[in-house]
Amino acid sequence: MKQTSFASLEYAGKKRVTRREKFLGEMQRVVPWPRLLGLIEPHYPKSGRVGRPPIGLERMLRMYFVQQWYALSDEALEDALYDSHALREFAGIDLAREQVPDATTLLKFRRLLEQHDLGRAIFGQINQHLSEQGLLMRGGTMIDATIIAAPSSTKNKDGQRDPEMHQTKKGNQWHFGLKAHIGADSDSGAVHSVHVTAANESDVANAHHLLHGQESDVHADAGFTGVDKRDEIKAAQDEGRIKADINWHVAERRHKIKLMPEGLIKDLRQALERVKAQIRARIEHPFHIVKNIFGHKKLRYRGLAKNASQLNVMFGLVNLVLLKRPLLALQGTAAP
Repeated sequence: MKQTSFASLEYAGKKRVTRREKFLGEMQRVVPWPRLLGLIEPHYPKSGRVGRPPIGLERMLRMYFVQQWYALSDEALEDALYDSHALREFAGIDLAREQVPDATTLLKFRRLLEQHDLGRAIFGQINQHLSEQGLLMRGGTMIDATIIAAPSSTKNKDGQRDPEMHQTKKGNQWHFGLKAHIGADSDSGAVHSVHVTAANESDVANAHHLLHGQESDVHADAGFTGVDKRDEIKAAQDEGRIKADINWHVAERRHKIKLMPEGLIKDLRQALERVKAQIRARIEHPFHIVKNIFGHKKLRYRGLAKNASQLNVMFGLVNLVLLKRPLLALQGTAAP
């Protein structure tokens, strides 16, 4: 029988539930743990080898998710687990019986996910879970992209910036980093496609990566003007990967509307653009969660592959945050 420590008893006696505890409690209920553990288990080291036995898989996965939710480095996560009882309870760590896994252990777990492309697989398994719950529709798709900055410092071993990142100009400002392209369900707002490129890649050239093939309507901003004439889209339609009769709802460029003569036609066109903008606005929610709630405003790792693996996991977790209320309702648990 596991003995309860005095610290745990004191913590259990407090009256106020913090926002962190509430969030972790919700994630405990909505994350499809058995599905994800079954996905990673075949690749995870087994006990019986020479040396220190591996940490439990579920504990490592929970620690990895905490790292994404709170934008922590490996060392910062180790410190946070020592500091926060709520995080230790979520990860299943009892300091009276064991120590927190060190930063190197988490580094090895992250490399395991990258080596076997498990970040993309985790994203797919979460979306499969949402589809089975009837929460991921496939009628329409919204597509967009956002730039995530990379460190521009050259104070490293190579003496140069990350060669896989590039700079691009947006408005009057230059940005250095990568671009995360996503396709999201127009009904629920959940992300179903993620594609990562250098920041200088155009939005419209990567549109074919963001369609799942079952949508009849696609909503996009003015950066995707002419998408229906792209060779990549036509090739995908010829191969049957996407529908040939997609309705493209692409925003008109503002200067074209300004040049229209005043009158009823211009008023109707402006009203139509407002309706299209209201539909597209939902795709900004995943970007808001990643950058502002999860705090992922700047890249932590070098290279597109490592960051693509992390972003796939992040957008999978974003979907669980976006749809936590219906998920909890399906379980018969009301969201606080």
